[in-house]
Amino acid sequence: MTRILEVRKNILKKNDMLAGDLRDKFQSAGVCVVDLVSSPGAGKTELLEKTLEKLSDKGYEVAALVGDLETENDANRLARSGVPVRQIETHGICHLEAEMVDNHLRDWDLSKLDFLFIENVGNLVCPSSYDLGEDFRVVFLAVTEGEDKPLKYPTIYNSSDVAIITKIDLAEAVEFDRQTAVESIHSVRPGIPILEVSAKKEIGMDEWISFLESKVNKKATVAEV
Repeated sequence: MTRILEVRKNILKKNDMLAGDLRDKFQSAGVCVVDLVSSPGAGKTELLEKTLEKLSDKGYEVAALVGDLETENDANRLARSGVPVRQIETHGICHLEAEMVDNHLRDWDLSKLDFLFIENVGNLVCPSSYDLGEDFRVVFLAVTEGEDKPLKYPTIYNSSDVAIITKIDLAEAVEFDRQTAVESIHSVRPGIPILEVSAKKEIGMDEWISFLESKVNKKATVAEV
């Protein structure tokens, strides 16, 4: 048991060091980096697709890295938005690591980007331990998953900066209890901003885009100072 813990500590230490280097690189380039995490099927790919399109239409330069165990299906789907997209196949690893991100950015000019989105592998356990150098982490909760999901997976919520309740258009059909869900989220991450979105029905997308714009504008102001 001691040996396993020691190896894990060493792995996380290496990742944290690489993540720190990435964060310095991102800050120097002036790009806002967003890490998206959720369980499989929570709707983050659909929301990301719409996000890339809307930001591009507003004149922002955006790109995305997409993590999956296998296949390039999601990257091909997101590429329809016309922005640079790359797939990271982890081949069985249930999370992205800083080294994987760095390896897939080698020839990208980050200084030309306003936003870089990292869609993590669909998992609510492993990604919580791995810093990717992002500016902030967004955790998704679909109304179809149950209001107590944050209580079952508190670490990923506690390590996130924003929570998005997705597929909100289905809330009534699945008898989703919004108040209970919000209480569950705030019980493990008090004060975290919560947005309610349906990418399919365009509900809450303007608020989400405005939130992102506030972050990139704030970062630009800090960089100028």
